[in-house]
Amino acid sequence: MQFEFATAGRILFGPGSRERIREIARAAGERVFLITGRSGPDYAAVAAGLQEAGHDLRRQSVSGEPDIPIIGEALEAARLHNPQLVVAIGGGSVMDLGKVVAALLTNTGELTEYLEVVGEGRPITERPVQFCAVPTTAGTGAEVTRNAVIGVPEQRVKVSMRSPLLLPSYAVVDPELSAFCPPFVTATAGLDACTQLIESYVGAKANPLTDGICREGLVRVGRSLRTAYHDPSDTAAREDMALAALMSGLGLANAKLGAVHGLAGPLGGLVSAPHGALCARMLAPVTRVNLAALRARASESEALMKYRQAAQLLTGRSEAQPDDLVNWVAEIVEEFSIPTLGALGLTDALIPEAVEKGLRASSMQGNPVQLKQEELAEVLQQAL
Repeated sequence: MQFEFATAGRILFGPGSRERIREIARAAGERVFLITGRSGPDYAAVAAGLQEAGHDLRRQSVSGEPDIPIIGEALEAARLHNPQLVVAIGGGSVMDLGKVVAALLTNTGELTEYLEVVGEGRPITERPVQFCAVPTTAGTGAEVTRNAVIGVPEQRVKVSMRSPLLLPSYAVVDPELSAFCPPFVTATAGLDACTQLIESYVGAKANPLTDGICREGLVRVGRSLRTAYHDPSDTAAREDMALAALMSGLGLANAKLGAVHGLAGPLGGLVSAPHGALCARMLAPVTRVNLAALRARASESEALMKYRQAAQLLTGRSEAQPDDLVNWVAEIVEEFSIPTLGALGLTDALIPEAVEKGLRASSMQGNPVQLKQEELAEVLQQAL
């Protein structure tokens, strides 16, 4: 058996851990480039703390998921500031933007040269500027992943910049920050984390380290996602979900994903919809289609046993079977009022293009069974 495991240079977890950002900045240097969303918890407090400590601070606020124009604007501002530390506080999109900015401050060439699918996939060779990722949602796990998802509007697609050097220097995970999330964000982010845990666990690239991490994450999702959604003030549930999201990032960074994310990338370029909502709506159909394909073409696959274990971990029932996992996901998606793919903008006419692009997506390589075009089309039809 051979596998590799890599993660952020240092992970700081726990309530109040955002206060450690000043410590990190003090060690890095005087100039700090702070990337945030348009609004959110404690951005002003973090910025004020850095300025009080004597740092030369420049803040760049962004809205929406990063695309080439947004990245170009942020990178131009960062180059003028010439920071010794980049800090990104926000959801997965904000952290992905921070990764790209930190990398392109030290690596020459155009952004598109480094992109998969639409570019050359040029490797990053120079170590990025020190980067600190601070999530304010419990979902993507981007604080410990080695890729950044980037929109290419003119080609209606989302692609990745990918490199081990994109792993953040620091991941500061403060569960208190996610308490400010609206219920819909809590739901979609939490189901994205759940999807990542399941896909990393049952997938073709899983290994013993990621298996243990994903099992622990699934236990926490099963016991706390509903509570975090219905009672945002429940600190134990928030901590569970922050850990689950972190664990999902550790899983996907080292074990790849599967067909949900293989389709979610192309769909994100075809329709304007939150990534977490796309994943949430496709998780039950993909699981259902995967199970049917495994039973028909790979009945001895370990993935079937792992699907059963995932069902037991999420439901808390030792007798649960793989189909109970499908039911659990389908029920919680309805409970959280996650829109259908049709409501999110997908039409029958777009399905062939989504399937074609999904088959080429790198995440599809991690799926526990190779799905056919008609099976992927069935997934999208079920989720409409």
